[in-house]
Amino acid sequence: MCSLHEGSGLLLLLVLAGLQIAAEGRGAPPCRPGFSEDVYKVVVPDITEKGQPLFNVRFVSCGRGGLMQFECSNPSDFRIEANGVLYAARTLQRSTLPVSPLLITASDAATQQQWVAQVTLVPRQQVQEGAVPPVMSKDLKEIAFPPRNMDSQLKRMKRDWVIPPINVPENSRGPFPQELVRIRSDHDKNRSLRYSVTGPGADQPPTGIFIIDPISGELSVNKPLDREHISSFHLRAHAVDLNGNQVENPIDIVINVIDMNDNRPEFTHQIWNGTVPEGSKPGSFVMTVTAVDKDDPKTANGMLRYKILSQNPESPTSNMFTINNKTGGIITVAAGLDREKVPQYTLIIQASDMEGNPMYGLSNTATAVIRVTDINDNPPEFTAETFFGEVPENRVNVIVANLTVTDKDQPNTPAWNAVYKITGGDPTGRFSVPTDPTTNEGLVTVVKPIDYETSRTYVLTVEARNEVSLAKGIHTPRQSTATVSIRVIDVNESPYFEPNPKFVRLEEGMMPQSTLTTFSAQDPDRFMQQTIRYSKLSDPANWLRIDTNTGRITTIAILDRESPYVKNNLYNATFLATDNGIPPASGTGTLQIFLLDINDNAPRVSPQEVEICEKPDPNAINITAFDGDLSPNAGPFAFELANRPVDVRRNWTITRISGDYAQVSLKIGFLESGIYEIPIIITDSGNLPMSNTSYLRIKVCQCDINGDCTDQQHIMAAGLGTGAIISILLCIIILLILVLMFVVWMKRRDKERQAKQLLIDPEDDVRDNILKYDEEGGGEEDQDYDLSQLQQPDTIEPDAIKPVGIRRLDERPLHPEPQYPMRSAAPHPGDIGDFIHEGLKAADNDPTAPPYDSLLVFDYEGSGSTAGSLSSLNSSSSGGDQDYDYLNDWGPRFRKLADMYGGSDD
Repeated sequence: MCSLHEGSGLLLLLVLAGLQIAAEGRGAPPCRPGFSEDVYKVVVPDITEKGQPLFNVRFVSCGRGGLMQFECSNPSDFRIEANGVLYAARTLQRSTLPVSPLLITASDAATQQQWVAQVTLVPRQQVQEGAVPPVMSKDLKEIAFPPRNMDSQLKRMKRDWVIPPINVPENSRGPFPQELVRIRSDHDKNRSLRYSVTGPGADQPPTGIFIIDPISGELSVNKPLDREHISSFHLRAHAVDLNGNQVENPIDIVINVIDMNDNRPEFTHQIWNGTVPEGSKPGSFVMTVTAVDKDDPKTANGMLRYKILSQNPESPTSNMFTINNKTGGIITVAAGLDREKVPQYTLIIQASDMEGNPMYGLSNTATAVIRVTDINDNPPEFTAETFFGEVPENRVNVIVANLTVTDKDQPNTPAWNAVYKITGGDPTGRFSVPTDPTTNEGLVTVVKPIDYETSRTYVLTVEARNEVSLAKGIHTPRQSTATVSIRVIDVNESPYFEPNPKFVRLEEGMMPQSTLTTFSAQDPDRFMQQTIRYSKLSDPANWLRIDTNTGRITTIAILDRESPYVKNNLYNATFLATDNGIPPASGTGTLQIFLLDINDNAPRVSPQEVEICEKPDPNAINITAFDGDLSPNAGPFAFELANRPVDVRRNWTITRISGDYAQVSLKIGFLESGIYEIPIIITDSGNLPMSNTSYLRIKVCQCDINGDCTDQQHIMAAGLGTGAIISILLCIIILLILVLMFVVWMKRRDKERQAKQLLIDPEDDVRDNILKYDEEGGGEEDQDYDLSQLQQPDTIEPDAIKPVGIRRLDERPLHPEPQYPMRSAAPHPGDIGDFIHEGLKAADNDPTAPPYDSLLVFDYEGSGSTAGSLSSLNSSSSGGDQDYDYLNDWGPRFRKLADMYGGSDD
């Protein structure tokens, strides 16, 4: 154990700027309570026994009254008595010694003020190895570097080297630079040294905070410090000679920034939202508010306290909530939370540092909004005791009445949504009451048809509840039950057949005018005097008739089970019954007639056409019978060949295989290829058997080795019968006649068109009315013509070589002329009329000539005319005494001209 001693062999001085100024300016410093040292370094044995005292701390009380209380930060390993002696609480070895310093706390029970000192435990072996840091004493004025070789001096040491941290308050106002401590080495007595410091705040960022006088060794702070930015600085002091050689080991200097209350508490949220169910008991947790303070939380500057400044509204009391002043938890302290009265509370919360000291502490406020959540403490209540409604009978999915309720709980929540239940008056379940999700009303709805003749009114009892159960202690009031009175309206209902469908069993073959049954309908409207009339709605085979007044059904045709309208022996007919109500109503009924079979159908051979080889075997075929009747009126069947013609039994034979099958085969060894029709008599097994002669069409053909026909003619024979071939021939003949008639009609039409063209009146033909010539001249007497050109037609020049200037405008254009047959012409006809007549006749009979209205050019005009000059046609004075009857002989082209000029004056 190492205790605290006074004195030292090596002078170590510690100078705090404030203390130095006070000592020099005002004499002795005032007494300040606290530990004699802020940091202690204690050398302990390598093995410390339990209960062994280690050292005694000194506390300067400065005459304070009361008993000081000491506490150790590691009570499991150490304990401290009231006199300040520190003991080992258990056996400690070198390896189990705590690495971090112990904190010794002294508390004044009267003022609750605390002081803290640090104690570092160093094993004795480290001291012997020379690994002891320099010593720092609070009462000294300088820091001195310890000698490098401490082995001999350690033996004479009376105290350990202790270097406490330097505490500097933040936000100091200066003046700057402000001296903190002076560092010196004992080597500066015989030579000049230079001092320096390194580390963050000196030569490392942030640089320039601490400076040192290289000659005097005075360490100063150059600007105000901010603990919230950097809470401590770790520097190293160096001493070197003028050559830069290190003369001392570096000394570690720790500068702690002392916290000042320069930061207000800040809430993490300015508005806090919380909820609490209505009706909550006192002590129910609501929420927790939190504030933070940037100041040191280990000091009073950062120790926060909470409180509620105000509550709005102050109902039912002004203190409905309280807050834990240390944790910020808000709880209820009074009963009476009712959402329907006060749905929300607003609290103003204050957080103060300095443990809530209103004089020295800083504070800030925030808002806490507490919403009172709804619980089902209000049942739904009907707005009326009785509701009324009416509904026509036989109507479903009809809303009869709307039931309205009120509920004070929060709308559109399970505590507000109503659920309706019919508790009485509806034993058959004809009504239901669903909820309208928008209005929360109950909709009384008809879900099953209601019969007016059964019940004219309904009185229902309906109960309303919420989707969730009521809170404990809340009872359902009488207003949660209501009565619904419903009146049923009578309407004209449709008549109905009973039974429907109606089933009747009859034998087929019933003759017309036979009575089958009476199919009558009932009118459900017992309180209406109405009559019913019947009519037929569906009778596919048109077999039945119904009496319009009585509903009696009779037949109008023979009932045939084998009819295609009968399915599985059932024939269905539908009838309509209509009353005389307003408006009339009608109903339908179905009559099902089950037809029993009788033997009314003769059997027929099946198949009707087969093939067989003319030789050799196999030459037999299997046949059966088809009968429209059912057993026992069908098979087994009897088969035999008819007696006529006589060659049937001579060429063929039939053998019965079973009751339904027989085999037909050739009786002779060879039969010529061809088609044979074999009459077969088939008799069924009815109570009165029916026989029928059915013809089997057999194709006898040549076969290959596999027994297949090789004759392809059977395809035509089997595919086309005689009637089909005759029909095809008739169609071909009719088609040819139609084509011939069309050709004849076309030819006749062509002739009629040509005849119509020849009979056109020249006066109506505008193409020949106007003739234009280049020159008209003064008449024949004024012109000198060379008539020899008309007498020499074969010597005329071709048109192609005539000069262009002498051609007439009414001549045909110059283009290749069609090649006509050569016509003989007299070289010198005696009359131009004969010449024109012959040329016109030749043109009319020439099929290659152009149409009749084209321009005709004649080579020869004749030598003279008894008609005189053509120019006389233009003279009205000389035309009356001319005889133009000879123009009638020139053909149809001149006959009209003869009529115009050759007639009488009329």
